[in-house]
Amino acid sequence: MLSRKLPLLISAQGIHWSQPRILAIASQLCMLLVTVIILTNIIITLGERRLQEDWATQRYSELQAVGALISDKVTFQQFRTQMFAKSELLKQYLALPSAENQQKLLNNWDTLVNNVPELLGIALYDPQGQHRFASSNDFGKESLPSALLGSARNMGGNEIYTSPLEFTPINGELEPYLYQFAWLENPDQSVRGYLVTYNSMAKMLRNIKPAYSSEQAPLMMLDTQGLLYAGAQSNSSVGRLPETMGGSLKQSYPALWRKMAMSNFGQFHGDAASFVYLKVELTTQYETRREYFLVSYIKNDEIAAKFSQWRNILILGASTLTLLAAVVIFLTHLYRLVQRSREFSIYMTNRLFDSDKGCIIASDSGRVVIANSTVSNLLQQPIDELSDRSLQRILKMDEDEYSQFLNQMQTEKEWHGELLIDADSYKWLAIHSRTEIGADNKRSYMLVTFEDISELKQVQQQATLCRLLNDVPMASVLTDAKGLVLKANDAFNQLLQIEDSTALNVSTLLSDEFSQQWPQISQQLQIQGCWKGQVFVVLSHTPDQFLQATLKGHLDSSGELEYIHCSFELAEQRSFARENGSLVPKRSTIFNHKDDLERYFTNLTQKCKDFSSLLLIDISADGMLSHMSDLGQLESRQKEVEIHLLRDLPHRYQMSHWQLGKLIVVLPDTNSDQAHYFALESLNKLNDNGLGDGICIGIASYQAGQTLEQLIANAGVALKRAKQTGDQNICQAFTRFDS
Repeated sequence: MLSRKLPLLISAQGIHWSQPRILAIASQLCMLLVTVIILTNIIITLGERRLQEDWATQRYSELQAVGALISDKVTFQQFRTQMFAKSELLKQYLALPSAENQQKLLNNWDTLVNNVPELLGIALYDPQGQHRFASSNDFGKESLPSALLGSARNMGGNEIYTSPLEFTPINGELEPYLYQFAWLENPDQSVRGYLVTYNSMAKMLRNIKPAYSSEQAPLMMLDTQGLLYAGAQSNSSVGRLPETMGGSLKQSYPALWRKMAMSNFGQFHGDAASFVYLKVELTTQYETRREYFLVSYIKNDEIAAKFSQWRNILILGASTLTLLAAVVIFLTHLYRLVQRSREFSIYMTNRLFDSDKGCIIASDSGRVVIANSTVSNLLQQPIDELSDRSLQRILKMDEDEYSQFLNQMQTEKEWHGELLIDADSYKWLAIHSRTEIGADNKRSYMLVTFEDISELKQVQQQATLCRLLNDVPMASVLTDAKGLVLKANDAFNQLLQIEDSTALNVSTLLSDEFSQQWPQISQQLQIQGCWKGQVFVVLSHTPDQFLQATLKGHLDSSGELEYIHCSFELAEQRSFARENGSLVPKRSTIFNHKDDLERYFTNLTQKCKDFSSLLLIDISADGMLSHMSDLGQLESRQKEVEIHLLRDLPHRYQMSHWQLGKLIVVLPDTNSDQAHYFALESLNKLNDNGLGDGICIGIASYQAGQTLEQLIANAGVALKRAKQTGDQNICQAFTRFDS
């Protein structure tokens, strides 16, 4: 902590835990806590995953041993079946099929079945595949596959056929088994009969499993279609596993099955358990592979329980490190606060009164203790005269005002005010006074700051003058180039009876007709700078009323329309607006792209197309370009021509830009004579307005099956003829229909 010989002048020199500092410590502690939690969880997760991988590696080795032993047992069973087929008792029975020989054979088979756990039974069939007798009533009654009988078979002699796994009910339970088939042949290779042995896969696995793995480790056997043949657990805590024999893993756990179907071995980490699987091949014969999956798993809870000791150690270590890091963060911030407090005290001593902000420290009675040079310049008084002066004289207050000032400082500890220094130069100062308590909690000071707000006062005065200047009976509004209202006076709001027109569009406020005309009005404002006309509007208090509108455009440095000043007055009639040459045209759309014109032409009905015409207007003739200095003037002139053409353009006609200096007008449902009359009338009106110089028009009529490009090309031929004749500016081509 700081040790001082002198008391603090103000409490700001002491150590203060500011709100940003507290938030910084809190955020750092939160980040530390979140980081430690995330890292601890990552380490625990990686540890558990490493434990899972170790278990999976060990379990995979066990599955390999189990798979190899199953294959060996199946091979041994083939050998045993072959020995049964060559036994002397069987040969005796086949040579002399008497009841005595049959009983001897059955007694021998019963002895073998009782001594071999996985051997379920043996059956004998005649050459036609009909059952003769078996060691057990559970087998031998079903018929043999036709592919293994007679001349259609592909195997014989000493070969043994091993079947896929199947189920049979024994003592009320499904038992997975496979049977092995041996051919009993005469010396001439004719079939004397068939011997079939039935072997239990479940008993085979129960005999193999204790020698290679723990009794608690589950082991399942599935075929390549996902059917379960061994290892069903009805009380398994792992969900989505088949609970009965013959259940489909493919349907109950699709994610695990997709993983198994893509490879012959591997691991799968599920939500509740980790699985290890291995595809084993029992035998390969008759162009058929007997492949099955061995699957084992361990629950994630068991892995977590095995890792619990290490997890507790990690949590304890992380908690200890978090606590130590939190103490370090707190001590670091405390050290910085002490250092900054020292620096602030030095800064207060050396630079407090040398800043650009006017500052006075006064006693609690209002007597100035010290002032800086900035406040001396603001108050226009020497700094020496400010010392030991009363704030009452500086603030130019009378007794009552000063008493209220002192009372407010005692009660609220703060005061705001303004002071006019020089009325001629209109110089104003903003004053802020607050009470500061010394570090000893005994002495108090008043810290008074002064700020020059002359410019702010001038802006406020100008704003007041603008508001008074705008308070006129004429409705006025200022918009941007799109018509969005930026500022409107009260007369405009009263005229339309709206409370606030800001952020509204003036074109949509008045009428739909005016909204459609707005693009042409904007275009004329950019060219001529002004527009006057009458606007039809339906007001709630004055139905069917016309407004006389005056719009003035203001361009930016690049020549684009930036602001529009609109004035509106009530008008009596609209005839003047119609006679006025500056009326906005009815049509509001000029296509700028060829695709738009093609869509418009394509959407016309066939009836309108059959009697339609097209005008190609050229305004860039030599006579016109002779008095133009550049393309910019040509663009400006083209816009003026467009505005005058649009004024009287009927609604069913459509204008489009073609090239610089060329326009296209599509005239649906208009024959060639009507098109020529329209072109002549339009050219006369342009001449009346001084815009017809050098303009040529080519006219073409639509022919059956023509495209828009062909129609434009025909109009281009007419335009070339019009420019070549010299005595007339309008010419037609391809305007006669084939008879």
